Parts: sequence; C-alpha cells; structure tokens
Amino acid sequence: MKTRHMTLLWRALTTWLLVLTASQCLAQETQYKTFVYTNSELANEISRMNGERDASRGYFGDLLASATNSVKGITSGYVTSFFELGVTAIGALFTQASRQKKEWEEVVKKENVYQTVINSVSEMSDFYDDTSFDGAMDPKGMRFDGIGCLRTEGNDTMFYISCHIDRTKLHRIINHSKFELVLDTLIISPEHSNLPNTQLDIPYSFKDRKNFTLSMDISIISSWMNEIVQLQKDQELGRFNINIPVEESMLDDKGFFHYVRHGDEAPRYKVMGECFIVPRSYMGFRDDKDNFKDCWGTGEYKLSINIKETCDVTDQYKARWKEDYKHRKQLAKAGKNTNLIEQSWQMISSQKWDELAQSWVITTLKAPASKISSDVISGLGLDE
Repeated sequence: MKTRHMTLLWRALTTWLLVLTASQCLAQETQYKTFVYTNSELANEISRMNGERDASRGYFGDLLASATNSVKGITSGYVTSFFELGVTAIGALFTQASRQKKEWEEVVKKENVYQTVINSVSEMSDFYDDTSFDGAMDPKGMRFDGIGCLRTEGNDTMFYISCHIDRTKLHRIINHSKFELVLDTLIISPEHSNLPNTQLDIPYSFKDRKNFTLSMDISIISSWMNEIVQLQKDQELGRFNINIPVEESMLDDKGFFHYVRHGDEAPRYKVMGECFIVPRSYMGFRDDKDNFKDCWGTGEYKLSINIKETCDVTDQYKARWKEDYKHRKQLAKAGKNTNLIEQSWQMISSQKWDELAQSWVITTLKAPASKISSDVISGLGLDE
C-alpha cells in the first residue's frame, strides 16, 4: 500500500512538473489568430445598389460551384515548416568590460520595437461565392468582408482588432472595382503588449516608456489566369495601413483601451488605403451540348499582415540608465543562461477554414527556437 501511495504521489508530482514546464514555455511565446471574414449578404447589398444583373447559369455553372466548395473542404488545412526569423544579438553587451551610455541606448532602442509578420500559408479560395459568366471583374457574389486579429493569454484577450468593408463606399466597388476597410473594434493594452521586446523580466511601465503606437499594414495579393492564357503571378491588389497612438489617459482601470464603432457612425480612426477586388481566373469549358463557353472562377488571394508596436523612453528613464543597466546585468546573471538574449526566434503557422464561423483562420506562433517543441505545437492545434 505504501509503495502504491508513493507511485501515485510521484505521478501527481510528475504531472504538475509537466504542466509547470508547459506553462513556462507558453509564457514566452506569442500567438496570433487572424480572421478573414466572409458575408453572404454583402453580395446582396452590392446588387441592390447596382441593380440585379442576369447571368446565364445552367447545369454546368452549378456543377462548377459545387466542385469549388467540395475542394475547399478537402484542402482547407495547411501547416508551414519552421523558418528562422533572426537573432537579437544584444546579449554580448552584458559581457563587455566597458559599458557606455550609448550602448545602453542601443539596447533599449531595440526593445522599443516589436514586429510580427503574418502571412497566409496558401491561397484562400472563394473571394466570390460562385463562378461568373460575365467577366473577370464581376463583383456579383462577393463574400470577402474584412480582416481581424486576436492575441490571447489563457482566456484573456490581450489584443483584438477588427476591420470590415466600408458599407458607405460600396459604390467604389461598382464604379472602380475597389473597396475600402473601416475599423470597427480595437482592444489593446501597452502594459500587456509585446513591449519591451526582451526576454528579460522587464514589464512595460509608463514611468519608463511613452508614445505607444500600434501600426498594422495589410497587403492583399492574388494570382490569376486571363483569357489569353497569361498568368499574373503574385500581384499586389492593394494595401491598407492603420496607425493608432495609445496614451495612458485613454486606458480603463485594467489598463486597456477599448474602441467600438456602433452602427454606421463615422470611424474615429482612419484605415488608409484601398484594394482592387480579386480578379477571377479564366476557366472556359464545354457544356453538356458540346458548346464552348467562357467562365471565370471564384477568386483566390493571399494576405500579408505586418503588426508593429513601438514606443519611446521617458526622460526619467534616460536619467536612470546606470541603475537600469545594473538591474539588467543582475537579471541576465540570474537567468544562468548566456543565451538568454541571443536567441533565435522561429515561427509556425496553420491555416484553416472554419465552416461554423464562415471565415478563414490563420494561427501564428512565434517563440524562441528552444521553446518550440512538438508538444507545444500539438497543444496549440498546429499539427492537424
């Protein structure tokens, strides 16, 4: 009985250690979920504005649409391989015999910038919900409706942004084949951001840092085949930029800034830029009566999103540089790891179609190379 009791105790202790180890690993990683929203009602709104247009559809058109949807269900999951993002080589500053203020400023300057690039793993299909018999730029059936991004820690939201197609400018789709985005929701906290960008235990403090700014650049890229069999490869269709400064006075009692645009009210923050609607690829076919017809597909596209957080240092922090330098040296020494700062960062991403939410979901994990393991990948659902 005593042996059995010791075995159970050992198993419990082992389980606890595994959980603790996993939590330590996850504490040093940054995970984003990026959403590409779709909306079947958007096409109706465009149609009402433009007037209903007839399209000769028949058996073959329905067949092509069915085939497109079935393929999406089969090939909607992708996972990238690892790739190195680079090394933050500033740890050597802690071992130099002579340390000067200029060196300290260089370290802090690097900490004041955090950047993550999120790319779709593969082309996302179905910018439109059906094929077209009218042309490559036929907007009928357009279902793409915007982009969102989420970062969480446990069950808590640390960052969320949501942008949708600007409904007040749908006429631009009809007149110019272009659309614009509008910012609907933003939740962000400098104190819970990725700044300062360091593996040392140094929290964000408004006494030390100021001028926190979130920047987000979104590019939409597409490849398509035209009627004369010319391939247009990886063409940028448009770019959007969001730039939002966040001051301490804007935060709630938990340190978060919340912005929600209600209804059709004018946005407080501007999303700069515009984008062409995705060109459809030419896909001519012969119908069941052997008549050749021109047809254009449902549109494929890719995303590239650059999220950047920046800040400056306060005059008070600059005045205490010697004290702070000593504190950093102690933290590095306590880590008992000469590579505490000189680490390679790696990223892994997955891309899936969420049938329930009717949106594409790109999950991106960025972490020190030493922290990414098969267990961490599996726990985040990135190995499916």
